[in-house]
Amino acid sequence: MKKKQTLKSGEKILFIIFGVFFVLAVIAYIGLESVRLSKEEPMFKQTTFFDFSEVGKEGSKIYREARCNSCHRALRTGTSMGLILDGIGSKRDADWIESFLLRPEDVYGAQTLDHGIPPKEAAYVSRMPKDQIRKMAVFLSELKADAGSSVAKVPPPERSEFIDNMVKVWAPKEWKDKYQDIRDKPPIESGEALQE
Repeated sequence: MKKKQTLKSGEKILFIIFGVFFVLAVIAYIGLESVRLSKEEPMFKQTTFFDFSEVGKEGSKIYREARCNSCHRALRTGTSMGLILDGIGSKRDADWIESFLLRPEDVYGAQTLDHGIPPKEAAYVSRMPKDQIRKMAVFLSELKADAGSSVAKVPPPERSEFIDNMVKVWAPKEWKDKYQDIRDKPPIESGEALQE
C-alpha cells in the first residue's frame, strides 16, 4: 500500500494564508450584511430613478421579452456585458435612442460590437417592428440619473476642489481657451434633451 503524500511546508503555509483570508472574508461579509440590514436608510445613495409612462411600461416589457438584459443592465437587473442603461435618459432622448436602435452604426458613426447588420448578435433589434422600437426607446429615455451620478452626463452642481486641482495640474493651458468647463454652463431645464 502506498504511503499517503503529505503537504510540503510551503504548501501548508499557502493553505493557511488562504484559510485566513477566507475566514476574514466571511466575517466581513456577515458584518457588512448585519450593518446593512440594521440601517433604516440605504447604505449607498440611489442615483438612478424612473417614472414610467404607459408607453414606457410597454417598452419595459418589450425590452425584457427581447432579452436585451442578457447584455445590458437596466433597473439594476441584467448583465454588464454591454452598456449599462440606467441613467441613459439623462444623456439621450427617445428620438436619438430610437434612431440608434433602428440604424445603430449610422447613428453611432462607426461599427458597433453587437448592434447592426447580421451576423451581429443583437441585429434582431433593428428588425423589430417600429412601434415596438419606439416603445423601447421611450422606456430607455425614462431611465434617469441624478447630476453627478456615474451614469449621468451632467456633473454635480457644486464645485470639487479635487477636480479643480486635477484640471489645474494636468490640463494644458491652451485647453482653457478651447474648451468650457461644463460645470460653468447654466443648468439644463428639465425636459430639455441633452445633445452630445
